[in-house]
Amino acid sequence: MRKFFLITLLLLLTVIYFPLSAQPVQSGSWSVNQSIAGYSLDNNNGERVMTVEVEFETPFAKKPQIILSVTQIDADKEFNTRYNVEAISISRDKFTIRVRTWADSKMFSISGYWLATVK
Repeated sequence: MRKFFLITLLLLLTVIYFPLSAQPVQSGSWSVNQSIAGYSLDNNNGERVMTVEVEFETPFAKKPQIILSVTQIDADKEFNTRYNVEAISISRDKFTIRVRTWADSKMFSISGYWLATVK
């Protein structure tokens, strides 16, 4: 009987501990291109910015850390390719991806992936 009780207690602790210790992770892809209204990364000179709002499928228990990657850039070969991609306005529910270029760079599209996790 004691052995049964210990095994049951161990199983119960395992069932409770592992979901609590799991690191929630969510991920997705992002993209900005000329088909978006107000797209400006391919026009003019100076600083130009586009933003992408990302809403999490399930809100996190606390503010997550965001990792961004760039997987594709289509830019004018006649000019230097300058860009900056960063996560801003991070909350438990959502965040914003800010894509920026400057000077005479002309980008026709840029895309990548995002990953959100809590420590």
